[in-house]
Amino acid sequence: MRYGHAVLLIIIHVAVVTGVYLEFVRGKKAESKKNSDPGEEPELKISVIIPVHNESARIKGLIKTLINQSYKAQIIFVDDRSSDESPEILAQFAKDASARGFECKVITLKENTGLNCKQYAVSKGIQEADGGYILFTDGDCEVPPDWIKVMANRINNEEKTGAVLGPVFKKIEGNGFLNLFQGYDHALRYNYLAGAAGLGAAGGGFGNNLIISRKALEATGGYDAIPPSPTEDAALITQIRSKFNVRAITSCEAAVITEPEKTWKAFINQSLRWTNGGLFSREWLSRLNYNLLALIIGTGILVIPALPFFPCLWPLSAGVLINMIINTIAAFALYREKLPHRGFLKKAGYILCLFFMPVYFTLMSIMSYAHIKTTWKNKVITN
Repeated sequence: MRYGHAVLLIIIHVAVVTGVYLEFVRGKKAESKKNSDPGEEPELKISVIIPVHNESARIKGLIKTLINQSYKAQIIFVDDRSSDESPEILAQFAKDASARGFECKVITLKENTGLNCKQYAVSKGIQEADGGYILFTDGDCEVPPDWIKVMANRINNEEKTGAVLGPVFKKIEGNGFLNLFQGYDHALRYNYLAGAAGLGAAGGGFGNNLIISRKALEATGGYDAIPPSPTEDAALITQIRSKFNVRAITSCEAAVITEPEKTWKAFINQSLRWTNGGLFSREWLSRLNYNLLALIIGTGILVIPALPFFPCLWPLSAGVLINMIINTIAAFALYREKLPHRGFLKKAGYILCLFFMPVYFTLMSIMSYAHIKTTWKNKVITN
């Protein structure tokens, strides 16, 4: 049993890395296909939907990077009852974007009757979109110059692809461990998401870097078929996966950068909300995968205090460490340029992250099983 636990954990993580590799190969094939085609790239109508609520202090990065996109898309901001300077900023952006050849709409919501306010705002944006593909991000993000182009090319590569996940990384600000760990945490989370997608079992993704096919959305019941949830992006992905392929980009060419949480309290609240979404997912495969990981990793961590008295249990903890090393190597191999690593303190910090990550994941799992309440968009939510 002791060795079986370690072997099972290794098998799971080898499968995850295999899934990531499969997505890496698919991405390379898609790129080769595009480069070998002498014809012009197809003009796909892309609608970018961005819900905004009081983002004036954080939206400047998105505005600056969005207006410099190499692919001209329809851009739809949904201003959800903002009381700050967001409306003025969006109005100016609409003028500037139109001058550069973008089609831009700003939808202003005077009221929001949805149980999930963001979900309601996104729904309104989809209703106004006329693109065959819908790309999502958030107001606190920054996007690379070819973001729309890369996401569009990837989803258009396979007829049966209904959604494509893109990587998201936290902006590293300063040398504090909280900021460093957030960047590391995001990279490892995305490895799991991409690996699951590669194996045909996609159960989640970052909603601030996701493109979906309108055809796939309509064929699976439409956006309004998703029940209100603080992890509506995961619900959307599993809904599309029921009939279509879900792929993942495993390179930094479409990587979105998002603002980090400023305090441990805020970061724990965010992590716990995501953990709740996985452990108590309405979709059985996602729920099974997440609970299995929580059980196996948690067991390997919780036996550590007993090792001096029961040294025979060492394989349980060793298995967790081995797999954290596998994940870390994979993350740096793919996303090194988005994970600051220069300087001794940062390199040493990642070693600390490696050991801290499974402990943190176990703590979030325990808190989730204990039904610790979290807040989201200033609302208290429960499992």
